Amino acid sequence: MSRTLVVIRHAKSDWNVPVGDRHRPVGVRGRRQAPAAGRWLREEGLVPDLAIVSVAQRARETWDLVAAELGGEVPTEASEAAYTFAGEDLVELVRAAPEVTTLAIVGHNPAMEELVQALTGEWVRLKTSAIAVIDLPDWASPGTLRYAGRPADDATPRE
Repeated sequence: MSRTLVVIRHAKSDWNVPVGDRHRPVGVRGRRQAPAAGRWLREEGLVPDLAIVSVAQRARETWDLVAAELGGEVPTEASEAAYTFAGEDLVELVRAAPEVTTLAIVGHNPAMEELVQALTGEWVRLKTSAIAVIDLPDWASPGTLRYAGRPADDATPRE
């Protein structure tokens, strides 16, 4: 059974709030862009069976905004391991993923871009609120990049 990994970079955060990195919230632009990612996922039939979300506030808020557009409840796991800036940490997280068909990971750069490159051999730029979709034969094997972009930038994202 093939797998689909949905890599979601957190939405634009609010740097004007005087808090540490872990507690920085999503900003105004992020609150506009993240729901577009959720709508796109729903329209593309990419509603995850499970979402693994960094424990950072901006990642959790991003997921809440995305999930609100998916049309149903998605089991969600807050993960300390996903609060990383190193792609190899996320590769390990994916390899240890449960047997679901579609998995979403919500996290941070440069780890998200490094994860995509490690799994596909392709480097893509993931702006805030961007998505990469990777098709894999299983969680331990290399895959193929199906899509990378920010749905909020274009009503019809390029594939």
